[in-house]
Amino acid sequence: MTGWNFWIDRGGTFTDIVAQPPEGGIVTLKLLSAAPAYPDAAIEGIARLARGEPVDAVRMGTTVATNALLERAGAPVVLAITRGFGDALRIGHQARPRLFDRHIILPEPLYDAVVEIDERVTADSEILRPLDEGAARAGLTAAFDRGFRAVAVVLMHGYRFTGHEARVAAIAREIGFTQVSVSHDVAALIKLVPRGDTTVADAYLSPVLRRYVDQIGAALGDTPLLFMQSNGGLVAAQGFRGKDAILSGPAGGIVGMVATARAAGFDRLIGFDMGGTSTDVSHYAGSFERTAETVVVGVRLRTPMLAIDTVAAGGGSIARWDGTRLRVGPESAGAVPGPAAYRGGGPLTVTDANILLGKIQPAHFPALFGPGGDAPLDLAAVEVKFAALSAETGIASMALAAGIVEIAVATMARAIRSVSIERGHDVADYTLVCMGGAAGQHACLVAAALGIGRVLVSPFAGVLSALGIGLAELRVVREATVDRPIGSDVTATTDALAAAAEAALRDQPVVFQRVDLIRTALVKYAGTDTPLEVPLGPPEQIAAGFAAQHKARFGFVSRAPLVLDALRVEAIGSTAAVDIAPPVATGCAESVVVTMGGAPAPLFDRATLPGGFAITGPAIVVDASATTVVEPGWRAEVDGLGNLILTRHPRESRDPSPEPLEMGPCFRGD
Repeated sequence: MTGWNFWIDRGGTFTDIVAQPPEGGIVTLKLLSAAPAYPDAAIEGIARLARGEPVDAVRMGTTVATNALLERAGAPVVLAITRGFGDALRIGHQARPRLFDRHIILPEPLYDAVVEIDERVTADSEILRPLDEGAARAGLTAAFDRGFRAVAVVLMHGYRFTGHEARVAAIAREIGFTQVSVSHDVAALIKLVPRGDTTVADAYLSPVLRRYVDQIGAALGDTPLLFMQSNGGLVAAQGFRGKDAILSGPAGGIVGMVATARAAGFDRLIGFDMGGTSTDVSHYAGSFERTAETVVVGVRLRTPMLAIDTVAAGGGSIARWDGTRLRVGPESAGAVPGPAAYRGGGPLTVTDANILLGKIQPAHFPALFGPGGDAPLDLAAVEVKFAALSAETGIASMALAAGIVEIAVATMARAIRSVSIERGHDVADYTLVCMGGAAGQHACLVAAALGIGRVLVSPFAGVLSALGIGLAELRVVREATVDRPIGSDVTATTDALAAAAEAALRDQPVVFQRVDLIRTALVKYAGTDTPLEVPLGPPEQIAAGFAAQHKARFGFVSRAPLVLDALRVEAIGSTAAVDIAPPVATGCAESVVVTMGGAPAPLFDRATLPGGFAITGPAIVVDASATTVVEPGWRAEVDGLGNLILTRHPRESRDPSPEPLEMGPCFRGD
């Protein structure tokens, strides 16, 4: 290695940066994603650390596409769809998630105009009505003249018969459309509505994403640039597209979680990724869990994604009194104006509650705030706003702060139940893995609410998504609808998918040490529409795997025949291994005494904690990117890899008397 390597997760509130200097080792940095002191946090972080030295490569995850979807700030899109189906995506599935609402409010569609294309093909590729190229050109030209530059081409049965879609796409490019998303390329699977929604989302988000990618690329020059996809794999910047960017950052967190937890000896994991804007939760029990179809802020996406549930509960979640009760979220203060303590005039948030409770100590928190980006947290502003809320509610400030945290914990615990307990997993013997700057502040409380007795806090917990992006492999996925009995011969289809996936992977500007191909079958009961992923193999193996999953997920097994709904082949390119071993302290632990929850508690600098060090809560452990709170009734120990392992103490709830502080083999306090 002759230069720096950077792994960056650009979140909604903070941008996390993990870097490897030429001499080796790991350097971390956390910046506000938006600040008046710099135009872009990722470029600013690279400049601060590299200081003009060569940069070998940059790997990134970004929320640009996610935020564009949340804020409905994508590109204006025209939908080109088979005549007679112009309102099919608007009608959708007619799902009613709130069954008893009398007034149904549908999400606004992402497209702004529709051009109906004269053509019709049967499911067996029989042409019922030839493509009217003249009418298609006229309709698309009219849309172009109205200012549209992005088009989504979605024709009936286009996933199987691609000729008409390809021709309409060619016409659109001839007219001058700069973003042309075609359904058989974006989501080559049966079902018009999810295929169409995914194609529209790709057309809507890709131009916004492309502008950001080009901005970063221009700043980096010839430096290789890779981006994290929602499926947990990297792709070269030129291949990064909107449909694959929704979970770009959180996917890196899962990769980092698995790598660090397995090194520590744990392989049944609950991911708890709490940042400034939201909390992402996930489940891992030996393999990455993916979902083929998901709904994100009302938009249905049919593309392979890591199974991640997101709730609007982050450090920046806004706390308010609605006249009858205290509410927390879903609105977030973001990076600007940020929580009240961020010196931007922001509202009260979960972060402010933790500051008032003493779980976040301004004197031991990075000074990133104010106009110059170098001021500490503002405790006085937090106290003033809590005093105002206390006057409004008649509730003491400390009780309000504790209530805010309690509400946030309940929201996050409920999300974890949805990805674990509600899917048939007993989490009692799982390990809760902290990710993000705010997870460690709430980990003990969330674990206790779920009955989990062990928490893992990596030395890189505050920047684990960025670390995971650095550890991730490059991945390319290819899919095809099959819709046959599970005993059918699908060798030709699988081989074609494998060849396409491997060719696309090897087209990346990266040298691979190894390329692996993973073949997966999407299987369902005949007459249903909910497939489950099973490794492709002999029919009896597929049936057994499907039955086990279906039993765990839905509680029963049917005698209905099984259908091979679709095939998926994933090409995985592995690069050189990365050494992420952190420096482990060998001296004595150092602490200061602070006030947490109105009582004294030791605060430790994590860099001074040697392997084998142990402490019984209450206590606070801080590092450059995160704060970990060891609640009363919990014990924290540093393992040989520098991980902080938190376990529930046997005297947790039965004896209210305080435990003597256990300081491990050596300790020096002031």
